[in-house]
Amino acid sequence: MSLDAKGRKPIDTPARSKPERSALAPGLYLVATPIGNIEDITLRALRVLGAADLVACEDTRVSQKLLAHYDIATQRVPYHEHNAEAMRPKLLARLDAGARIALISDAGTPLVSDPGFKLVGEAVARGIAVTVVPGASAPLAALILSGLPCERFCFAGFLPPRSEARRRALAELRAVPATLVFFESAPRLAASLADMAAILGARPAAVARELTKLYEEVRRAPLADLAAHYRDAGPPKGELVVLVGPPAEEEASAASLDEALAAALETLSVKDATAAVAGALGLPRRAVYARALALAGRAP
Repeated sequence: MSLDAKGRKPIDTPARSKPERSALAPGLYLVATPIGNIEDITLRALRVLGAADLVACEDTRVSQKLLAHYDIATQRVPYHEHNAEAMRPKLLARLDAGARIALISDAGTPLVSDPGFKLVGEAVARGIAVTVVPGASAPLAALILSGLPCERFCFAGFLPPRSEARRRALAELRAVPATLVFFESAPRLAASLADMAAILGARPAAVARELTKLYEEVRRAPLADLAAHYRDAGPPKGELVVLVGPPAEEEASAASLDEALAAALETLSVKDATAAVAGALGLPRRAVYARALALAGRAP
């Protein structure tokens, strides 16, 4: 055996071996996958996807690209809105038998605008272990890039496709004291932004596009300006998230007053509704009474 530079016998150090892949406990695993950049996946997600008995995914062709990139050969089955009613009992039966199933969406965190919540609800009701493997999320990525307040936010998913229904949905969200986060399709973007400007007013907003991808873009401007831009420029390419800043304090107060009065006037007279709402909100009775008359369709 050779000696070191100082004539000492070297210490034997065995070569490090790769840690053994830990066994995966039975249950349902909710695994987040990249929203664009294929590198945005966690080491834990790769381990779970590789060790699972089954991967339930929206589109097996989309998930195959991800799994093949990381040399994961776990069996895949489709689970989406069109086959969920038929597939859910089969997945639950396997979970009851002790299977380890990973649930993924085409991109991002499962259960956000997909049918996974019903599977989770039934699994929980049966006492099946459910856990999450967190990671990429388009709403959160867009929120922190938007430049809008992040301490409170409300994810509202997709708005209705028709303008009248969309405006009603926006009116229900008008008083929410938080940044609003929506998904929207490119062809409807300009019309949706115009309805938001009409119902929500002159609020700061942002449109995030192609997050984590080569052509990632965040356009920040007041709602009316964004609506005009996309009306003139046409539908943008890629996946979109729309974010709208919270209402100004006085706007939120006015909206809260109208909501409280509308609810009270369903069962009370204008006089009694005024007394109840003024007391609950701590507002001057004269101002509340004038607003109650206006909502009731009577001149003050």
